[in-house]
Amino acid sequence: MTSMKRGRYHARLAETADDLTKAQRLRHLCFHGDDGQDADRFDDICAHILVEEGKTGRLVCCFRFLPLTDGAEIDRCYSAQYYNLSSLRDFAGPMVELGRFCIHPDLKDPDILRVAWGAMTAYVDQHGVELLFGCSSFKGTEAGDYLDAFTVLRDRHLAPKRWLPRVKAPRVFRFGQLLRRKPDAKLAMLRMPPLLRTYLLMGGWVSDHAVVDVQMNTLHVFTGLEIKAIPPARKRLLRAVAG
Repeated sequence: MTSMKRGRYHARLAETADDLTKAQRLRHLCFHGDDGQDADRFDDICAHILVEEGKTGRLVCCFRFLPLTDGAEIDRCYSAQYYNLSSLRDFAGPMVELGRFCIHPDLKDPDILRVAWGAMTAYVDQHGVELLFGCSSFKGTEAGDYLDAFTVLRDRHLAPKRWLPRVKAPRVFRFGQLLRRKPDAKLAMLRMPPLLRTYLLMGGWVSDHAVVDVQMNTLHVFTGLEIKAIPPARKRLLRAVAG
């Protein structure tokens, strides 16, 4: 996938140092709430997607992805810093880690997320990707703000045992063990990050714990999506955007 236009928005690969800088500045704004550049060592080994407003060129969304040949390369990924992913070393097919996904905080247009997923769908189809994964982030580090969301994740969306990540980070919230409450399902979905909601609607699953990431000011859960598990109707919708 090199570029894609849908409606007001245009998704393309970052090609220059200036492109990457624009993405890093948007990431900093989204994760930290002010001006600056969010950059790390993984930027150099990832491809970066920019979603821009066609008329103005304004950057409205960005994310990066890291292709892996199969699970034998899982320790190369960003998520492996925070989760013990040894269970995924036996995954036999091509994988892609999707990370640093963010949408400009002033914008609420759902078409932005649709175009971003359309771009990723095109890449998945072209390269035969069998697993998408990454860290899905809740803003802030107070687990109490998201108890309904975490309870729904525990009850409905935990990873299959064969792929379940184990604890590695020093600070985690073990919602898979500690929560015993009836959630407000509507509030839970409102509190879910948009990216995570999309993963779940397509059949995605999560770790049984959230990592408390003080540096990024987030709580995040490991999230996986096996492409073969996406419902056919969802696949058709995604491919209609990507086609």
